[in-house]
Amino acid sequence: MKFSGLQKISLVDYPDRVASVLFTPGCNLRCPFCHNWRIVTDPQPPFLQEGAALEILESRKKYVDAVVITGGEPCMHKELPKFLAKLKERGFSVKLDTNGFFPDILEQCLGYVDYVAMDVKTCREKYRLLGAADTSAMMHSMEMLKTGKVPYEFRTTVVPELVTPQDANSIGEMVKGAKIHALQQFVPEDTLDKRYQTLKPYPLEKINELAEIIRRYTENIVLRI
Repeated sequence: MKFSGLQKISLVDYPDRVASVLFTPGCNLRCPFCHNWRIVTDPQPPFLQEGAALEILESRKKYVDAVVITGGEPCMHKELPKFLAKLKERGFSVKLDTNGFFPDILEQCLGYVDYVAMDVKTCREKYRLLGAADTSAMMHSMEMLKTGKVPYEFRTTVVPELVTPQDANSIGEMVKGAKIHALQQFVPEDTLDKRYQTLKPYPLEKINELAEIIRRYTENIVLRI
């Protein structure tokens, strides 16, 4: 595998862990609010090769005990399961971030991960605004996680226009029965679609309103704002 970057220390990307974060290049979606759009739309070298990444991670074991694989979309890369196996062989806890559109690869990864965070970006109808006309693969991934044994969370960035109270009801139906659903604040900085830099993030009261709607469908709501 190759990577677009490595963040040596993160205190926020893996629940209750100090982690390093690896970023994979490329993504099947074009979310207008994406902050990592440069590695999504036109990933450029120099890339960090797999061997070098493993060496860096090994050298930092006294500082971190976990690795987060994020993107872009990691599950676009067919070699991902083998790389995750190498991380587990080296004793790391592994968290995988995904948008759920590659359920076959996700299924292969589940034996090598300790935690999965899957994005639920909006209602199914609005995914066309993100570049996905068909959401059936994503729904398959959701059911796989809900019925599986690997700890997971679904998470939604509460972007105005993309996540309204009506959308929250639809999202709730999508995640129904989930263990954890996290709501994250939208940050209007350096977005793929520059218009989204002019959108005003929801105030806390509005986010609490959305949380109460989704709370009817899931066991636990987490706010990251």
